[in-house]
Amino acid sequence: MTQPHSWLITGANGNLGKRLITTLLGEPANKVIAVVRSTAAQQVIQGLPLLEAQRDRLQIKVVDYTDVSAMREAAVGVSRVIHLVGILKETKSARYIEAHEVSTQALLEALDGGSVEHLTYLSILGSTPDSSNLCLASKGRAEELCLESTLPSCVLRVPMVLGEGDYASFALFARSGRALNFAFRASSKEQPIYAGDVVSAVIAGAQIKHAGALDLAGPEKLTQRELIHRSAQVMGNGTRVISIPVFVGMTLARVLTALLANPPITPAMLEVLDEDDDTDIAPAMQALGLDPLTGLDETLAAVFER
Repeated sequence: MTQPHSWLITGANGNLGKRLITTLLGEPANKVIAVVRSTAAQQVIQGLPLLEAQRDRLQIKVVDYTDVSAMREAAVGVSRVIHLVGILKETKSARYIEAHEVSTQALLEALDGGSVEHLTYLSILGSTPDSSNLCLASKGRAEELCLESTLPSCVLRVPMVLGEGDYASFALFARSGRALNFAFRASSKEQPIYAGDVVSAVIAGAQIKHAGALDLAGPEKLTQRELIHRSAQVMGNGTRVISIPVFVGMTLARVLTALLANPPITPAMLEVLDEDDDTDIAPAMQALGLDPLTGLDETLAAVFER
């Protein structure tokens, strides 16, 4: 049993946001304010399988994340905030600076002097303000805003997250059924983590009001090629993986970005996906008091069953 709080979650319609809502409302005294930016996102949360008593403790607010006054009003009476707003792919209508830095600055201004005691910011493993990658640099600057604020803030950086019903798991599931797979730099290092473990880490950090940045990933490190093979094995299949040089993908991404308003992949996005994930999780585990993380095979079996 965790200490009850009133929680505010931004970007609450994403897979981790929905999982956090159901987990937090599983504690009878918790209240959750889910902040989203559209009525379509609001409907996603309204469709969650919640008990009537849980719905009574849930509020959904449609708010512009950069509207300081609206965010301040949404946070009245809240003690814990989880900031999930962010994008992996930048387009002409969705820029990294607005999604990461501007939204974070607006949130911090909205929370200043209010009831909130702790902020958690979910970031990407490898983020740093001086990164050559546009996404990771933007995330890193947003991290700095949190860590340099007067509000105790936990920045939690994670790599590929696998959870029931999310896009990454669906893509991996599709690969597991193919006899032949192509992958950009199949030797790149992966350290995927189960979505349930990320949720546990976020809640643990908020409960103890941890201040500082932590890197957390799954318990197993392997190459992208090995991950595809493991996924196929879990499904009782076999597959062959052919590695394609990253520069081929970068060339394609640049062409698509130049031609399309919303390309399926961009150079910055591909660079993030190509990052080598290889982190020591012991410091984060100890700081948050986490139980052993879900093993890779157990994670794959759970998300593939869904």
